[in-house]
Amino acid sequence: MEPPSHPYLENTIASIRASFDAGAAATEVDVHPIQDGEFAVFHDDELDCRTDGKGSIRQHSLAYLKSLDAGYGYTADRGRSFPFRGKGVGMINSLNEVLQAFPDRTIVIDVKSKEASDAQRLLDYLTAANHATDGSLWIWAEGDARDRLKELAPEAHVISTGRAKACVAAYLATGWTGHVPQACRGATIFVPIDLRRAYWGWPKAFLDRMDRAGTEVVLTGPLGERDLGISRIEDLDAVPAGFSGVVMTDRIELIGPEIRRRWPDRRFAKL
Repeated sequence: MEPPSHPYLENTIASIRASFDAGAAATEVDVHPIQDGEFAVFHDDELDCRTDGKGSIRQHSLAYLKSLDAGYGYTADRGRSFPFRGKGVGMINSLNEVLQAFPDRTIVIDVKSKEASDAQRLLDYLTAANHATDGSLWIWAEGDARDRLKELAPEAHVISTGRAKACVAAYLATGWTGHVPQACRGATIFVPIDLRRAYWGWPKAFLDRMDRAGTEVVLTGPLGERDLGISRIEDLDAVPAGFSGVVMTDRIELIGPEIRRRWPDRRFAKL
């Protein structure tokens, strides 16, 4: 865990609101199916590290999760201090509560399970609560869960790290021909900001090819760094003119205001 640079706990309504206030076009939340038919918005599979609860999150009800302190275990100095302890009681929400709180915003739902049955359960859950399962639905999923989601909600934007890696490998191998591989079509391609020139045709020809193929281009931080997204203002100098894809950041409070200052009409996202 990093030393806190803001007063918000991840995956809470307060932090999601702060992300949008900082200029995000979308923000990502982690979800797990739980005992009472709900989906809880929380990162870990287990409660022991981050909260004062115990065991698998799947084994508990929403009422129990709301009784916990979501900031109990947050420490960046090996347990010498707990800056959020006592401040996170009641902050674990259901996915429905989050979606209802931000009805006109894009929430990227990160399905932590790879099971096809959990993907089916999620779509049934969304449908029962009258949430969209068409092109306005953004989901991050892997394995069998991703395959089932694409089968049952073909219009939804389903992002897969595995497929994105396959797309990158195929394009780096064949992009010199101008061809966009099938693995990339209608998918997402991640471009580490420090390796952007390795992508054939960067920037204009590459971006035009991806646009014609219906492929979402996501600029990320330098390969191998702790933060997956862009977290340094100077890296924004490499964003090409006219870029219409997504800039991913884990530091929306820093990067968001700077992007709005530089490009007031540019969209960007905390994925």
